[in-house]
Amino acid sequence: MAMMFLQFFIWGSWYATGGNYMKSHGMTDVIYLVYLASPIGSIVSPFFLGMVADRFFPVQKVMGVMHILSGIFVCAAPLAGNNSPLLFLVLMLLHMLCYMPTVGLATATAFHLIGDKEKEFPLVRVFGTFGWIAAGIIVSYLLHADATPLPMYVAGAASLLMGLYSFTLPHIPPRGAGKKVSFRDIIGLDVLKKFTSKPFIIFILGLLLISIPFASYFAYVPIFLKSAGISDPAFKMTFGQMSEVFFLLLMPWFFKRFGIKWVLIMGLLAWVIRYGLFAIAAPNAVAWMMITGILMHGACYDFVYVASQVYIDKNVAPQFRAQAQGFFVLVSYGVGQGLGTLAAGFIFNSIMSGDNATAAQWQTFWFIPLLFAVVVTLMFAFGFKEKVEVSKEEVIIDD
Repeated sequence: MAMMFLQFFIWGSWYATGGNYMKSHGMTDVIYLVYLASPIGSIVSPFFLGMVADRFFPVQKVMGVMHILSGIFVCAAPLAGNNSPLLFLVLMLLHMLCYMPTVGLATATAFHLIGDKEKEFPLVRVFGTFGWIAAGIIVSYLLHADATPLPMYVAGAASLLMGLYSFTLPHIPPRGAGKKVSFRDIIGLDVLKKFTSKPFIIFILGLLLISIPFASYFAYVPIFLKSAGISDPAFKMTFGQMSEVFFLLLMPWFFKRFGIKWVLIMGLLAWVIRYGLFAIAAPNAVAWMMITGILMHGACYDFVYVASQVYIDKNVAPQFRAQAQGFFVLVSYGVGQGLGTLAAGFIFNSIMSGDNATAAQWQTFWFIPLLFAVVVTLMFAFGFKEKVEVSKEEVIIDD
């Protein structure tokens, strides 16, 4: 629980403040590039985990070294931000290249140490959500540091602490020591042979496409809130993580009552409602609509991403599940959000008037992911036919 708390405290410390920091330091046009670092890290992670952590070094030592390096890079980034935007972006990329593999390593550590994975892992993983919430409260509500480099220093300090703490975790030897490295195994290509049906193709396509508008959320919602005069935007963003806990507790009931197809559709509809609220709220800066859109995060994330992991787990043989979950990360957090980040940056820079964006421009900006989410939802609703019943014990979460 302490490991998960620190793991996501690091990420949550700067992720919702990065956009406003960059805007205040004259880097508005390249905000999307710093958020591209996360998808790149997600794409690289399966390769790193497959070639290093699983075959050569104990997991806790890899985590320790990577967290220390990521802490050094994120602390150094704002020091460069005043003089060189390019160096700032490079250092943040290095930070995320070191950090993202540790998300999977932390999950692997938890699964290795707990007994009943289905029942105990959600209780462990929820402390990661608490860590993200705590980070937002500290850097935004208590320190009021949304537009300052302080959140990155907090992230760096937490990362160094996590690095040292990692070395105290129980020894987890490399499971694949001596085995030959296979490119196909690392990215899970063999798993695709198990899914040649139309429902799975629609499922993967829907997951990929809905990840595209997701990329607009953390990069630009904090800037949207600040432009509307809402104070401590990163703190307000933590309301979304708070709702995750609520929706997570409801998920077993929703699975049992509606089945996985309709849970996924409700998650997609939540994205439609969220961006619809942002678009309607923009002209008059309607605060309650913006906050409601943030509170939709629990349904947006849990009913799409967690439900997708459950669907994969139910439809893959045990020996292929790890590869299948790696493929899920590659498609959603990597390719999908990577494309979405590039698209969001292009749209933002094309529509908005730099640092002086108008309410009408913000409304146009949010209409685009809204329409995209509508199309994806309709495609999924009519194209995805399979229905899988999932019991409470089979809900597994892995950010």
